[in-house]
Amino acid sequence: MTGEPPPTGPVPASGIDASVPHAARMWNYWLGGKDYYDVDRVAGDQFSQTFPDIVHIARLSRHLLARIVRHLVHEAGVRQFLDIGTGLPTVDNTHEVAQRADPSCRVVYVDNDPLVLAHARALLVGTPEGATDYVHADLRDPGAIISAAARTLDLDRPVALMLMGIVGYVTDEEGAHDIVRRLVDALPSGSYLALWDGVNLVTGEALDQAQDDYNSGGGVPYNLRTPERFAAFFDGMDLVEPGVVSLPLWRPDPDPLAPLEEVDALCGVARKR
Repeated sequence: MTGEPPPTGPVPASGIDASVPHAARMWNYWLGGKDYYDVDRVAGDQFSQTFPDIVHIARLSRHLLARIVRHLVHEAGVRQFLDIGTGLPTVDNTHEVAQRADPSCRVVYVDNDPLVLAHARALLVGTPEGATDYVHADLRDPGAIISAAARTLDLDRPVALMLMGIVGYVTDEEGAHDIVRRLVDALPSGSYLALWDGVNLVTGEALDQAQDDYNSGGGVPYNLRTPERFAAFFDGMDLVEPGVVSLPLWRPDPDPLAPLEEVDALCGVARKR
């Protein structure tokens, strides 16, 4: 890329600012996608130069999502998913993993990025037996999300609420824990909360510096919580084994060639009583 948007990406339209880096597009860049702009590549390279492990975490997060969805379908019997903070479509999106496990699964995606909206309508097509829908809404408006999701999901039956790498964009002062609680409260008993986010566990100053540099660059700031504040999202729920752990340690697939080392991100899955 030399200053032009990638050929597979849309021309910036109303609501899409290609002059400011955006997390969803940077994440797509780190995952090897093509749906980003030059400003995202530059910001992504700057971040990864300071904190190289971010590319590894991005890829681990995709593997984690697949493991969680498979567990929820095969072992927990969940057939409905509410995925908030969808990001740009890539390999093994939630509906693809869920509907491979059971074609009748119903999935609602939620995001507030116009570029994600443009892609979601074209790419997030599910099986005829199930349903896949997209809601353009903000995590900070749980009432609107639940109301829109109810058009596709049966809220009298268990739903898996997926908050994958998104809650860090809402601070504790903005009521992040209350927002998650309101979403969980709107779902029936037997529903699940699956959540991962960045925390500074391992690398110390490198991640702090990379995040501070990004947050001061005009994009939507991301906030690193302590492990204790992260675990508090699951208060009052029953954690699925192995509890709150680093991303690669949650029910890992057998791989003798890949050491299971902690990274600066935690995850957990919990059942609503």
